[in-house]
Amino acid sequence: MKKKLKILTPINGAVFEVRQGYKSKDSKRQNADLHNAAQAIAEKYIPVLTVMSSQLDADIRLRYEVGKWGVLAGAPGLEDETASTFAFSKKILGYDLQNFFERNKKAMRKEVSAVLLSLLHP
Repeated sequence: MKKKLKILTPINGAVFEVRQGYKSKDSKRQNADLHNAAQAIAEKYIPVLTVMSSQLDADIRLRYEVGKWGVLAGAPGLEDETASTFAFSKKILGYDLQNFFERNKKAMRKEVSAVLLSLLHP
């Protein structure tokens, strides 16, 4: 990731911001994230936005990467561990997160539906 982002300073590790999806065009949110990235890099950490879904606009990805954020999106089938949440999990963490979601999707959908129903119909 350091090479991909062209970070020239020494790096000791990474910090992760994990989000379910990212569709916001909110410039305040983006500016705050970019400020946080600068602080992380000053402390010798690569900031990594980890999106669990594929909901990430290309222009937002580009803005974050220009701001020295690593960006991982939950797009199935990608093999690049510097671009895909699932490839990163499988290759770097040694856990097949995509397979976990596929194995458990029925149970998770059932639980989410139950929670939503209880919220909508108290």
